[in-house]
Amino acid sequence: RGANLTDADLRGADLSGANLSGANLSGANLRDANLTDADLRGADLSGVSLADAYLEGADLSGANLTDANLSGASLSGANLRGADLEYANLISADLRGANLRGANLVRAYLKGANLSGASLADAYLYRAYLIRADLSDVCLSGADLTNANLSGAVWNDGTVFPEGFEIP
Repeated sequence: RGANLTDADLRGADLSGANLSGANLSGANLRDANLTDADLRGADLSGVSLADAYLEGADLSGANLTDANLSGASLSGANLRGADLEYANLISADLRGANLRGANLVRAYLKGANLSGASLADAYLYRAYLIRADLSDVCLSGADLTNANLSGAVWNDGTVFPEGFEIP
């Protein structure tokens, strides 16, 4: 808890279930790491590489993930409520059933991401790239989708868009 792991090389590390709440992991390399069910509440993960990492069920609520690389990461069922993911790379990430309520996803790259069943209620998606993203059964109620790119994105009757949002 509150550990300083700035710029640490933790590639492939097994940190499943670890308590890293409030930790400073900025700039760390956690590529292919296993953080399943880890507690990362309020952690500083800015600029971190979590490419192809396993974060199923992890608690990242309130975490700072600005400029983080989460491409190909598995975040199904993860709690990212209120997390800061501005400019984050979430290309082809698995976010099925994730809680992103109130998260900051301004200019985040979610190309090809699977968000099916996720909650993005009240999230900030200004200029977010949701190209070819799966938005099936996603709740976007109250979300800010101003200038978001939804080219090729898929959704279904279970997708809830913000009131007044003009579906492209």
